[in-house]
Amino acid sequence: MTKRMTDGLEAAWAAMGGKWKTQILFHLMDGEKRFSELKRCMPEITQRMLTNALRDLESSGIVRRCIYAEVPARVEYTLTDIGLSMEQALETLQDWGKKYKSWKDEDDI
Repeated sequence: MTKRMTDGLEAAWAAMGGKWKTQILFHLMDGEKRFSELKRCMPEITQRMLTNALRDLESSGIVRRCIYAEVPARVEYTLTDIGLSMEQALETLQDWGKKYKSWKDEDDI
């Protein structure tokens, strides 16, 4: 593959790559979530990792952070239009991952 052919893959991976970012995106496909809701969906993630991943996704324009002027402050995260456009790709990736896991379990790779 030439560099030109992989540019899109590199851009996608830079924006959403990594274990936690893809899981965050998957959970936000259901709609807006507060930080604590996301943390409950992914009990293995540390608070620091979740904060960093959300900041990265926000700076990439994939996640929107909405702060409500309440006491205590309420912050909700939603997907932007760019983030929502990733739904089909994430579902395809999830389907492939399930198949791969099945193949790996069968073959004991």
